[in-house]
Amino acid sequence: MNFPRTHGSEVVLPIAIRDLTPSDLPSCTWSGSATHLRQVAKELERAAVGEVDYLAACTPVDLPVAIGGVDYRITSGAGTLWQLAVIPALQSHGIGTLLILAAEGRMRARGVRRAELGVEESNPRARSLYERLGYVAYDRQPDAWDEEAPDGSVHRYETMCTLMRKDLL
Repeated sequence: MNFPRTHGSEVVLPIAIRDLTPSDLPSCTWSGSATHLRQVAKELERAAVGEVDYLAACTPVDLPVAIGGVDYRITSGAGTLWQLAVIPALQSHGIGTLLILAAEGRMRARGVRRAELGVEESNPRARSLYERLGYVAYDRQPDAWDEEAPDGSVHRYETMCTLMRKDLL
């Protein structure tokens, strides 16, 4: 990965993709609230029994800078990418692409021939990434989840998502 610096020099930062573990969660507060991290912890329990893969893109000191999962139980014959996040300071440098390609590799290794995801219609940057990676829109549907405010209160966040898929050949 190449990351530009302000004075025209360049820093190369190797990124390794591995399984996310419960011990990583304290380092992932950038990805969401305490409510979100509790949900990720539940998904790691599902990963332990093979229902999902949950990956982390890590720096050389083994700190996650991107995370995301693949759920194999949502749609028969497909892996559904979800909860994809890259630390804000490192967005748009290819880390999300690496994470998605690794997730697709996990799907292929399981014999899954299609990847799916939902992207919020209010997030055109993410949709552009998915389109560059070969995902094609095929439908839209509402989605909702609990979201925690800075004061600790929880409310229901509702959004409209474009559903996208990609054949994994």
